[in-house]
Amino acid sequence: MALAMLISTNVATFAGGILTNTNQSVLFLRNPARDGAIGLDGVYSNPAGVLFLGEGFHLGFNWQYARQTRTITSQNPLYTLGYKNDNLADKIFKGVANAPFIPSLQAAYNIGDWSFQFNFSVPGGGGKCEFDHGVGTFEKAVGAIAQRLIGVSSTLNEQLKPLGASVPSVTGYDMDAYMKGQQFYFGFQIGAARKINDNLSVYGGLRLLYGTAAYEARMNNIRVMDGQNGISLPQYFEGVINGIVNARTNISGNQQKVQAGIQQYVNAYMAAGMTQEQAMQMPEVQQLTATSQQLQDADTKLKAAGDEITSSAEALAPYANGMNLKSDQSGWGIAPVIGIDYKIGNLNLAAKYEFKTRMRMKNNSTLEEASVVAATNKYIDGTSVPEDAPALLALGAQWSVTDAVRLNLGYHHFFDKSAHWYQHSEKDLDSETNEYLAGAEWDITKRLQVSGGAQLTRYGLSDKFMNDMSFVVNSWTFGLGIGYQVTDNVKINAAYFQTNYDNYDMDTPAQSIAGMGLEIPAGHDSFTRTNKVIGLGVEITL
Repeated sequence: MALAMLISTNVATFAGGILTNTNQSVLFLRNPARDGAIGLDGVYSNPAGVLFLGEGFHLGFNWQYARQTRTITSQNPLYTLGYKNDNLADKIFKGVANAPFIPSLQAAYNIGDWSFQFNFSVPGGGGKCEFDHGVGTFEKAVGAIAQRLIGVSSTLNEQLKPLGASVPSVTGYDMDAYMKGQQFYFGFQIGAARKINDNLSVYGGLRLLYGTAAYEARMNNIRVMDGQNGISLPQYFEGVINGIVNARTNISGNQQKVQAGIQQYVNAYMAAGMTQEQAMQMPEVQQLTATSQQLQDADTKLKAAGDEITSSAEALAPYANGMNLKSDQSGWGIAPVIGIDYKIGNLNLAAKYEFKTRMRMKNNSTLEEASVVAATNKYIDGTSVPEDAPALLALGAQWSVTDAVRLNLGYHHFFDKSAHWYQHSEKDLDSETNEYLAGAEWDITKRLQVSGGAQLTRYGLSDKFMNDMSFVVNSWTFGLGIGYQVTDNVKINAAYFQTNYDNYDMDTPAQSIAGMGLEIPAGHDSFTRTNKVIGLGVEITL
């Protein structure tokens, strides 16, 4: 069966909007409020302010390691039917996302009133996420199959037992599942800043995004269980059809015996002088005639049941052999970036606007046609999936309290609802993403520097937008770290960064799987994540 990938488009988002990473340097990890700061990381966060670094060639390289978990606590009566679920209606699905090597490179050449800049980073994705046991969306579908077959087997066995036949009993289901997604959005940004006067500079540039993704999902060993014994769906339906055939064969044999009995009585009464019509009204003949009609009615019902079972077997055939879905995606897009920086005494103000990047990720997939499970259709071979990176407005301020102490504030607004995502899921958001940032930096000595900061992220989430295959939740983040000036030209940075996520709780309504006669009862899901990052970086000035 071709089931969809769970993995959200943003496989390893660490900080930022729904589809955007904003942590592009170790300086950001040390203090996320970098939008109004003057530094080499400004090639991404405040490109207009990089001009105030001074003349020369500035080069920075950053490495980050991030580990993230995604946890869905799902409640549904169907889980009680799972052989491995200990008769519990609650089940936890946990995915682990590892990104062992997230690089970024910033370079700027400042000369006179100009700054020529280059930035390489991973502004989306950045790693892989694995769910060793799949997600609830798919298990509930298998549970719905088991729930239906429990009723089918129970009803048929009540009908078949008096006829000396039976079909396989069903008490639940069993299955194995695994899902993995890996995604990288590589960003290449070039641009130039121009100093208008000693206090004002402006920036213009272009960013190229190249996206590549690989998704894999396996669901196999799907079985209907009778206690501790399990059989595959084809074996189950074969057993049901055989039971019905055996019962109808027995009915046919009994029908022949009843007809023979009727004929014997009719012949005997006619030999005694009755007409055939009179013989047919005799009690013994009437009783056998009623029995014959009951057998005929039972055969008609069993024939209809057999036709229905055959139809169900055909409808559920996509589930019979499980599934093995693989999809590779790639795409690219270009968008302008503009910025401004203005200095007023000890206060530095900055703004940056990244335009929306139109992205279309083309599928190279094993899924060649539409699936009965609608979510899989995102991965049909040859189709292009809209994955726009939304426009971003970033505002920042830095106040130099003294020559050694600086305070920072920042604000991000992502224009999510103006982007285009798969099936226009952006329209399901209640509002757009906002982030609020604050931090501080202190030069303890001429060479040693410490900093720290925090970020509050608020999404405009709705129950309709959330699902266990792709989700984000509100969070607050803190980062802290040090910088050490090894020589006049070389500085190293180290940092730790952690995001603390809220829980998003939602009731899941009852739903039907169209065309398959399956019902999934109402339930409840709770979503949360964890995220921890460490980073090392080096800056060189020539």
